[in-house]
Amino acid sequence: MKQFPAHFLWGGAIAANQVEGAYLTDGKGLSTSDVQPQGVMGPVAERESADTRYLKDIAIDFYHRYPEDIALFAEMGFTCLRTSIAWSRVFPQGDETQPNEAGLAFYDKLFDEMAKYGIQPLITLSHYEMPWVLVKKYGGWGNRQVIDFFERYVRTVFTRYQNKVKLWLTFNEINMSLYEPLTGVGIPKTSTRSEVYQAIHHQLVASARAVKLCHEIIPDAKIGNMLLGGLVYPLTCKPEDVLEALQQNQKWLFFGDVQSRGVYPGYILRYFRENGINITITEQDRREMQNTVDFISFSYYMSGCTTAAESHYQKQQGNILSMLPNPHLASTEWGWQIDPTGLRTLLNLLWDRYQKPLFIVENGLGAKDTPETDGSIQDDYRIQYLNDHLVQVREAIDDGVDVMGYTSWGPIDLVSASKGEMTKRYGYIYVDQNDQGTGTLERRRKKSFYWYQQVIDTHGESLK
Repeated sequence: MKQFPAHFLWGGAIAANQVEGAYLTDGKGLSTSDVQPQGVMGPVAERESADTRYLKDIAIDFYHRYPEDIALFAEMGFTCLRTSIAWSRVFPQGDETQPNEAGLAFYDKLFDEMAKYGIQPLITLSHYEMPWVLVKKYGGWGNRQVIDFFERYVRTVFTRYQNKVKLWLTFNEINMSLYEPLTGVGIPKTSTRSEVYQAIHHQLVASARAVKLCHEIIPDAKIGNMLLGGLVYPLTCKPEDVLEALQQNQKWLFFGDVQSRGVYPGYILRYFRENGINITITEQDRREMQNTVDFISFSYYMSGCTTAAESHYQKQQGNILSMLPNPHLASTEWGWQIDPTGLRTLLNLLWDRYQKPLFIVENGLGAKDTPETDGSIQDDYRIQYLNDHLVQVREAIDDGVDVMGYTSWGPIDLVSASKGEMTKRYGYIYVDQNDQGTGTLERRRKKSFYWYQQVIDTHGESLK
């Protein structure tokens, strides 16, 4: 197979809190992202003074510049753009009974602009953010009442955009809450494992409720989940290491199991029992969880290793996860190990496990791009990374895996989620913005822009 299937969706992925800026414009309320200006791994800033400014408050000003950016995506040939709705633009506090019309109107304009170019929206309902008031006043997802607030928000946007958006995702990288619970479920990092899993349970119920609402309000739409693809290999072929890798992978696959099968798997119930983790699951919860997703989406940046003798090794920090480095792989400037074959492995694993269509909604290379004296950006390293991963996607499709599409992360430079910086760039489009929030915000095509344009135009036949 040289070409990807004709129906394959090509595009890129961004997130509201990393591109929009305009952090209090048109009635928007504070979100958890707004109070984490240094990224999901940084401290909380209460934002008591409106005079304080941070990089994400401006980001790349997509809120005002989206027509220019959508036109550039269209020039590359995008047939799909993944982005998110900022919950706090629609319900600024999170607990209102009526939505903020100005926030809804912005996304109407954004989706209309995409429609002009035939770009299909793939919309995440909650991407690493929720209204900050729901955290301060209610205790985040630790409070069952937040399920109802989320349902109101979801019902509002499904009803509003039912004729404009036919592809939806519930929660971005939902398994990330195990590592950064404030960002994921709005509870402190010091929370007990029981508290974290209870908040996660509430979010899983909310996800299932969103699936049900989507099927009722937009019957011709599809709705999926979104997993952080944390593929782990055994460090050696010792049976103890193989078992350890299986159990480490189960910790994140559990989320996909619940969202795809509608029940808690036996291995996680054993884990709860043996670790004193107690959560409340009502009979209504069990009924609601039967509303399972139509497809599985996931991010993939790196793989890692594990061993039963982990205490004897030094872990390496990657995409929020920390893993043992694989001695057979090279790493990026940020220590993320590059493993294109792992993407094919993961696609096969997920297809065999769920037998539901798969969508790669994040994959990309963060690097320090330096413009040449003539202003060009020669990002051959990014081209090589993306080429090698897409070749493995093509191989997985040849294996029989049903892959809906590929939206690479950060088709335009944006503020990183982990550190809240611009230095780590992913885009095909360079944005003149630095970590201090100063720059012209000028957009400039990188070498990879024309490479991806050709990949899309040839349906992947130009890949090497």
